[in-house]
Order: sequence, then structure tokens, then C-alpha cells
Amino acid sequence: MKQKDDWHLTDVVEHKVGRGDPFAAAIRGTRMAMVITNPRLPDNPIVFANKAFQDLTGYERDEIIGQNCRFLQGPDTSREAVANIRSALAEEHDIQVDLLNYRKDGTTFWNALFISPVRNDAGQVDYFFASQLDVTDRVEAQRFVEKQKALVDREVALRTADLEEALASKTLLLHEVDHRVKNNLTMIGSLLRLQARSLPDPSLGQTLNSMLERVDALATVHRRLYQSNDITTFDAGAFVETLAADVIGSSGRANIAVEVDVEPIMIPSAHASAVGLVVNELLTNAVKHGFPDGREGTLKVTATQSQRRGRIVIQDDGPGIVATANNGLGKTLISRLVRQIDGEARWLPANPGTRVVLEFPVSG
Repeated sequence: MKQKDDWHLTDVVEHKVGRGDPFAAAIRGTRMAMVITNPRLPDNPIVFANKAFQDLTGYERDEIIGQNCRFLQGPDTSREAVANIRSALAEEHDIQVDLLNYRKDGTTFWNALFISPVRNDAGQVDYFFASQLDVTDRVEAQRFVEKQKALVDREVALRTADLEEALASKTLLLHEVDHRVKNNLTMIGSLLRLQARSLPDPSLGQTLNSMLERVDALATVHRRLYQSNDITTFDAGAFVETLAADVIGSSGRANIAVEVDVEPIMIPSAHASAVGLVVNELLTNAVKHGFPDGREGTLKVTATQSQRRGRIVIQDDGPGIVATANNGLGKTLISRLVRQIDGEARWLPANPGTRVVLEFPVSG
């Protein structure tokens, strides 16, 4: 007995491969919706549709055969996707696309459509074969994920904007604090200088001047922090170069040549004052003890970074001050501040002169 849907396989399959061919049986029996269209007929109509296609769309066979596949399209079907299908048919090549289609009852489904040309022995296209698969769950799940991702991205963008605004406000505030601290230190320095001029005891004046140098070093630290765009780090290398010029300039020692070779050394801002005071002590100590009694000479200052350690070297070509450097308030101050930044300071003979090596952790 002839099967129910053999009628629409006759012209398409059986005249090529013969009745009872397993290929024809497979197309009839598969649960994958399939149609075959004939581009040699006007408007490339459907000439074969299996039972799975009827079940998927809700149309009966006599409503399908002779129709162009566009009858499944509706108002929300992507015009771009339709144009891509039309182009693939015209150019006779495969195409795979997710397309929103409409059933007979008006409900929609997402159709994973695959179309491929079927060529004869001469290479000409006799038919187009198309398979359909309802992928509504997948597409809707994907759309849900995309919608949630968009919501998350928008929330992240809003939170990022809030954080950036808060950071900008914090940066502005910290810059203002550093600016005011620098101005206050400068004012304190000016007052102390006025007081030092009125002291009758030269030793007291010398002690006060030493304190002034420390105040000036702190003011320089805060000036650089105020000028920096990054409130979290401090460039110790650039600071050393500036402070060396300031120390020599304030000493009035034009006969001391300064050779500076520095590279950026980024340290946490919280360590800036400690490093600044230590470097100030080492520089002023080198000027005072390396070039006594107006002696001329050369002061070499280097700053380098290796892996996660910063290294500042201050070297004079004087008589050598290893013993002197380890006495007094300066030594105590250096010792405490170096421990505070988890660093190390070493006094070494330079032959001639003294070489002081300061090492400490750096940012990142």
C-alpha cells in the first residue's frame, strides 16, 4: 500500500533514485522538518515537505505545496536575514540562519534554517533542499543572557562612573591637602629662618638650620604629591634628582659638581615622607662631611629599580665619613625611617669618599 506522503516525493526523488529508495524513506520518516523547492518553476515553490515540517508549522500538505517559503514570514521576521537568504539562493550557495517564522495559528518560533542547492550531473541546480529546526528555547535563552549581560554592563558602567567620580573627588581632596601641607611647611620654614637669624648662639642656629632642611624636604615631597596625577604612588627617582639640586643650591656650594643618573622608582605614597627625609639626611650629610671647609668635589647620585626593590646611591669623593655617619640625630632618624619603609641603608668606603646605599621595596 502506498504511504500517505509518497505523492509529493514522486517528482522529486523517485524518478532519480527509484521507488523504495532508502533516501526517500529517510526523508519521509525523519523528525527533522525538511522541504525541497524547485527553482526552475516560477517563484521557486515548495515541491516536497515531510510530515515533520507540517507538524512544525501547523499547515496541511495542500497548503504548503506550491508556496514559496516566505509564507512562514511575518511582521517581526528580520528583513536582513531574508535578504541574505535571497542572495544565497541567487548565488546558489549554502546558507544557515536563525529566522523568526510564524505557524498557521499565528504563534512564532525561531527556525534554525539550513538551505543547500542540489545539483545534477551537469552542475546545474535542480532543487534547493532546506531543513528546519525549532530553536526557540535556545534563542530565547541566549536573548535572556544578552539582556542580563546588558543590565550587568549598565550597572557596572554606573558603578564605575560613581567610583571614578569618587576617586576624582578623593584625588582633588588629597591634592588640596598636599598643597596646603606644602604651603604650611614653607611658612614654617620661613618663620624658623627668621628666628634663626636672631639667635646669638651659632650652635643653636646650626641645629635650627638642620631642622629647616628637613622641613624643606617634606615640603618638596608634598609639592610632588600635589603635582602628581596618581595619588597612590610617588616617584622617588624624580624626587632624588630635585632634592639633590635643592640641597646643593641651598648650601651655596657652587664648587660641588653633581652627577645625577636616575630612573623612575614608584613607591607607595604612604612611604614618600619617610623616603624623602632619609634621602635629605644622606644628601646633607654628604655635603657637610664629604666636602668640609669649602672643599670642592663631585657628588654622584643614582636611583634605579630592579624587580621589586628600589636602590638610591649617594657617593662623594671626600675623606670618608663612615664613622661620623653613624653618630648623632641623623643616624637615629635614618635608622628609624628605614625600618618604617622595610628598607636598608649601608655606608661603604668609596676610595675616595663614602658611598651610601639605600634599598627599599617599591610599588607593584
